[in-house]
Amino acid sequence: MIQTSTSIRLLAVAAVGAAWLAATPARAQIVVYCGVDEDWCRGMVTEFTKETGIRTDMTRMSNGEIYAKLRAEKDNPRGDIWWGGTGDPHLQAADDGLTEPYVSPMLPKLRDWAQKYAEVSKNRTVGVYLGALGFGYNTEELARMKVAAPACWTDLIKPEYHGEVQMADPNSSGTAWTVLATLVQLWGEDQAFDYLKKLHHNINEYTKAGAAPALAMGRGETLIGIAFQHDVIAVAKTGKPVQVVSPCEGTGYEIGAMSLIKGAHHMVEAKKFYEWALTPAAQALAPHFGSFQLPSNASLAPPPESPDLSKIKLINYDSAKFGSVAVRDHMLKRFNDEVKSLPR
Repeated sequence: MIQTSTSIRLLAVAAVGAAWLAATPARAQIVVYCGVDEDWCRGMVTEFTKETGIRTDMTRMSNGEIYAKLRAEKDNPRGDIWWGGTGDPHLQAADDGLTEPYVSPMLPKLRDWAQKYAEVSKNRTVGVYLGALGFGYNTEELARMKVAAPACWTDLIKPEYHGEVQMADPNSSGTAWTVLATLVQLWGEDQAFDYLKKLHHNINEYTKAGAAPALAMGRGETLIGIAFQHDVIAVAKTGKPVQVVSPCEGTGYEIGAMSLIKGAHHMVEAKKFYEWALTPAAQALAPHFGSFQLPSNASLAPPPESPDLSKIKLINYDSAKFGSVAVRDHMLKRFNDEVKSLPR
């Protein structure tokens, strides 16, 4: 076959391109286990890849699920970094030796509570945001049912709310674990579990994810949803008729955290994500994806939609105690044996 000069040039260009591709290594890839809302997870990894060129795979799970996955993958970790979600499971993973110690150069630029989280975990995790626990209710459903608005934890066990309260399952959800830990710190363990048994009769569903009750409340599928207050606010921002509540007795809070997974196959790239996630630019992405927590970088102001923590009665949350594996195993066993197994 006779080749024209044009075809010869095209073949030459193709050959050069093929040689260049063969000589160029594939971009690094990391695996992120993400414990926040799906949109925020995807927004974070998309922006990170855009800024660094590092290809990133993301798996979104509830924090209890991520902790269980790390335990199952201990001898052959498939993830590189765990970003977001309530901090207690991060501390429990640290207690289990499943995460890698690391002192970030960004640490001094973070708020005190984020630095303290690193200290408590012996630098196996760090705080990335803070959010207060609470609940919300659907105002239209409240008017339809002609019942009083709940204002306290103890209101949620009233008979008029039978089958109208939803919360997540603490076996899978970091949010629900924070509920258990908060009630125990408010009232002591026995009184807290007596309360949970009564609350169980008003629960219509224990969901897998912590934000699910707030979403269901917005859709009118449940009157009351127990969730972090920023999750209720996010639903309200979509135009749903919901009202956020800071319980009158006081409430706990989460410090959303980030950890490097021990034995990660892409540790260098994982540390790059770690450093980037602590920057003001990365943390400023949160409100764009409907997340209104207080960011850990001290130079970044909270989103205007964030709950005003100065007006919320926060307990002195014991992260060290409720971030231990022994306490987690004990409390979950008691919840499963004494509460979840009860008929409704």
